[in-house]
Amino acid sequence: MTLILYTSALFVALVLGLPYWLLAMATNGKYREGLSERLGWVPDRLREGDARKTIWVHAVSVGEVLAASRLVNELSACAPQYRVLLSTTTRTGQRLARERTGATRAFYFPLDFPWIVRRYLRVLDPVLLVLVETELWPNLLTACRQAAIPVAVVNGRISDRSLSRYLRFRRVWTKILSGISIVLAQSQEDVKRMKAIGAPAGRVSFAGNLKFDVRSAEPAPITRTLREKLPSGIRVLVCGSTLEGEEEILLDAFQQLLKTIPDCVMILAPRHPERFGRVAQLLKNRNQQCVRRSNWMKRPAKIKPGTVVLLDSIGELASVYALASVAFVGGSLVPAGGHNPLEPAQFAVPVVMGNHYANFRAIIDTLLQAEALKLATTETLVPMLENLLTDDEAANALGVRALEVFHHESGATGRAVTALLGLLPTA
Repeated sequence: MTLILYTSALFVALVLGLPYWLLAMATNGKYREGLSERLGWVPDRLREGDARKTIWVHAVSVGEVLAASRLVNELSACAPQYRVLLSTTTRTGQRLARERTGATRAFYFPLDFPWIVRRYLRVLDPVLLVLVETELWPNLLTACRQAAIPVAVVNGRISDRSLSRYLRFRRVWTKILSGISIVLAQSQEDVKRMKAIGAPAGRVSFAGNLKFDVRSAEPAPITRTLREKLPSGIRVLVCGSTLEGEEEILLDAFQQLLKTIPDCVMILAPRHPERFGRVAQLLKNRNQQCVRRSNWMKRPAKIKPGTVVLLDSIGELASVYALASVAFVGGSLVPAGGHNPLEPAQFAVPVVMGNHYANFRAIIDTLLQAEALKLATTETLVPMLENLLTDDEAANALGVRALEVFHHESGATGRAVTALLGLLPTA
């Protein structure tokens, strides 16, 4: 009965939202891309040319795909008798999945209607479903339980915001989660939370965070070009994954910093591609000296001190952090949960964030305990950045401690692969 209510609510939400989605699809290609796959049409590239049984891994968007891509590749190497496929929810995640694991392995995650997920299970015939973080879809989990398909949750976490919602329906979730074979949680706190919402206690364990194993690929084109075009000795402030409301604060801070540190450049990377144009307009309205990556790379010229470089591209930010004298990781000055500080930490770059970091609490708490990250408010942001941009000893020490944590906490991917191999058929 509960699943019927859930499916009905999902259907009603889809119908009520149809006018919006039709308008969005008419005006923005990202909403049309993958539509047939979401509605249950399994793409031909997944049907043909490979008779091996399937391991299906699902990750939502860029952050989860980065964590999952190494898992996918290592699992493929350890179990070559299976094909490992990776589904995503977002367009940016799909692009990254194709780049990191190959276009023939990636597809869009289907809508969680019983007839759609059953079609995917019938066509793909997976021997194992692997869900990254908290992609707990009731109809998919139920269909897997009914078909005796093992399900694993890796990098499992329950956010502060979602915990209360799960607990409110704990009795329902206990039944839905009863078929899960293993849950590998990011932190000991997530172990407690997964058990609290109804995951079988004996199948939940701490395995660490896959994101500590993510390594930046070879330098992106923009990184190589900026190395050549940035003046020698310039201070570079990289502000990554910024959200609406943060760019104004950071640009104000940059203007303040230029009064005492004139040999400074900001690289500004908004989180969402659909905001690139708006941020470019914001820079224009402020009469801010700037270059836009998409235009500048056509004819690269020397970057002058005081310039803002607008990184209007996908997948290059992690590499660009290597250029930073100091990194600010966005989504944290506004109540959005923050983004991943490990991307700059892997380069021993000193990291500053705001106080909103619920989405990465375990990682950031670990860094804070090691005094390997600084938290700032809008009032303390400028003096904190100024100190790190001018005090090389303090900045280097902070960055080195972050790198030490990064290496010390690694290994979750290997543990996950070992656990997943144990769920595969023995014959």
